[in-house]
Amino acid sequence: MASGSESRPVRVVLIEDSVLLREGLVRLFDEAGYVTAGAWGDADDIVPRVRDADADVAILDVRLPPAFRDEGIRAALTLRAALPQVGILVLSQYVEGVYARELLAGGDGGVGYLLKDRVTSLEEFTDAVRRVRERGTVLDPLVVQGLIAARPDPLGTLTPRERDVLTLMAEGRSNASIAERLFIGVGAVEKNISAIFAKLGLEESGTEHRRVLAVLAFLQRP
Repeated sequence: MASGSESRPVRVVLIEDSVLLREGLVRLFDEAGYVTAGAWGDADDIVPRVRDADADVAILDVRLPPAFRDEGIRAALTLRAALPQVGILVLSQYVEGVYARELLAGGDGGVGYLLKDRVTSLEEFTDAVRRVRERGTVLDPLVVQGLIAARPDPLGTLTPRERDVLTLMAEGRSNASIAERLFIGVGAVEKNISAIFAKLGLEESGTEHRRVLAVLAFLQRP
């Protein structure tokens, strides 16, 4: 990835086997002012392709040829190891929490996991790409909701406001973003986060990405 100037357009590559969705996403990227530096139907030779494209963000379907199982996740993990400066955004048709955790567990941000339904909203999707490019963490709200629903205790000790903050925190949102979403001050967000970590027995962490990992680790405990 080139060093970058703030004026440089975001360069994305897309790995998606559906021609219709691939073309639709390319049009969406154009509308958002991004440069589509590559669009392919499989993850063959993914590292040299992405390197040659000088990409800022790689967007991959979870299930790709030839077996349509987890080729996209495997390719994403390969990219993370070889080109850690490239942001990774994985798209899935279904809520698959294990894939989300596997992707998020490595590295220090710059990763995301969204359901394909999100690509219908230009604002939400381009916000996700931006956050991944800026080394943030993006987790689909439906994945978060599913994990929270599966762990009722001790989440029952949280106040409604704390649950709202926990949900947005697990999505990878910053304190400022959470405050904006909930129409409260950043100080109030910080107080809620401190209470959440205390009630759930988690250690505070200095980055959004690491606190997402801490929350996910709690939500996925047996």
